[in-house]
Amino acid sequence: MLGKYFFLTFLFVFLFSSIPSVLPESLPDGPVYLIPVKEEIDPFLSIYLKRSILKAKEDNSPLIIFELNTFGGRVDSALEITSLIGSIQWAHTVAYIPSGSEGTGVSWSAGALISFSCDSIYMDSGTSIGAAAPVYQTAEGMVMAEEKVVSAVRGQMAALAEKNGYSRSIALAMVDPDIELFEVKTTEGIRLLTPEDMGELEKGKMVCAEGKLLTLTAGEMEKYGMSSATVSGRESLYDALSITQSSVSILEKTTSDWIVAFLSSAAVASLLIMVGIVALYMEVTSPGFGIPGTIALVCFVLVFISSTLIGNLGSLELLLFLMGIILLLIEVFIIPGFGITGITGIILILVSLVLARQDFVIPEYSWQWDLFRQNLFYVSLSLMGAIPLIAVLMIFLPHSRLFNRLILKETPPVLTEHEPQKHSHITIGEKALALTDLRPVGKAEIRGTVYIVQTEGEYLEMDSPLIVIHNEGLRLVVKRG
Repeated sequence: MLGKYFFLTFLFVFLFSSIPSVLPESLPDGPVYLIPVKEEIDPFLSIYLKRSILKAKEDNSPLIIFELNTFGGRVDSALEITSLIGSIQWAHTVAYIPSGSEGTGVSWSAGALISFSCDSIYMDSGTSIGAAAPVYQTAEGMVMAEEKVVSAVRGQMAALAEKNGYSRSIALAMVDPDIELFEVKTTEGIRLLTPEDMGELEKGKMVCAEGKLLTLTAGEMEKYGMSSATVSGRESLYDALSITQSSVSILEKTTSDWIVAFLSSAAVASLLIMVGIVALYMEVTSPGFGIPGTIALVCFVLVFISSTLIGNLGSLELLLFLMGIILLLIEVFIIPGFGITGITGIILILVSLVLARQDFVIPEYSWQWDLFRQNLFYVSLSLMGAIPLIAVLMIFLPHSRLFNRLILKETPPVLTEHEPQKHSHITIGEKALALTDLRPVGKAEIRGTVYIVQTEGEYLEMDSPLIVIHNEGLRLVVKRG
């Protein structure tokens, strides 16, 4: 008899803790905010939600609705968002899964994780939620992540369920395929329990078999006490929440949000890196500081600013980038030729650009390795695209008048009577000797007289033997003789 009493007490506590928190009967005055989440879960979404939640807090909003319409996305971003929503103590949070032609009608994977972080869940008819196990794409298809990743997500789902009064068993079954769930009739209605949790209660229909991930429809979520109500559109949701449409402000992404998302996209970031590398090459092979250096500076600043706004940039990335630039300048201006110093500088720059696209240094989980390989591919692609472009510029740019306009050259030395401004007496094929490094402009001696010469983009060290290949009146073009 005593054992039965303890069992009933345990069952009451278990069922009571599985009832999701309900909306307060009367909300404090303040605007209600609806935040749409209609895309893949990624780092930029975390920044957008953080800004939106801060806006709601500043306006003393008593109710925040997260309209979730997503297949999921990155695990790290989802965990960050759940922590962000879970920290909201000053407002009631609602996860709303809508249907309609503009959405998918689902909140799967990372979307389910975010739903469970809210105080209550409302779903349109025809929508579903679940399948929250972390997976990653391989050549053979989608593969379940390793156990430590699944364990992290499983623990977070269980913690969110316990915090917000959802069924822990249902939350775990959406992540762990080893969990079986059965319908059980209780005093609170029909609930889903594992064989271990149901005790002496009669086992009903199996809903989730071993080896399957749990996904529930809107009707099932309401039937099993997980959602607060099944609605049919925003107006129906507002009625269920006892609010008016006029009191709701929708926090759509602003133009600045879309600009940041555009700059931080893989394609644009790769293009900026490629242009920055080419412009950097043009700058370090030309005297003075001109437009190429400005272009390189702007490109790399945009790359790092976009990384800062999505929360990926740290002091390590900036330090590696600056060290790489310094080593590259030392190689070009101090050490003749191109060797280990320049190669090290390029490697440091590339590493800094890879790290700027992720919020970890050394990958630990499989999804982090996938992201690292993806970032390395895009940065390497930028470098591969820059190399042939630099080769083309080396061939054609020295012959272009635009080349001289782009570069703010150092003031040339005052011409003497032995250094006439016109070189009509110098013939093609004459021998010369480099008196300075040619980058590609420098000084050379021809028949005992000093002249300003330039190469076709090639870097030549001081004391290199030269040969004149073009005489354009005021400009002498040389190559290695």
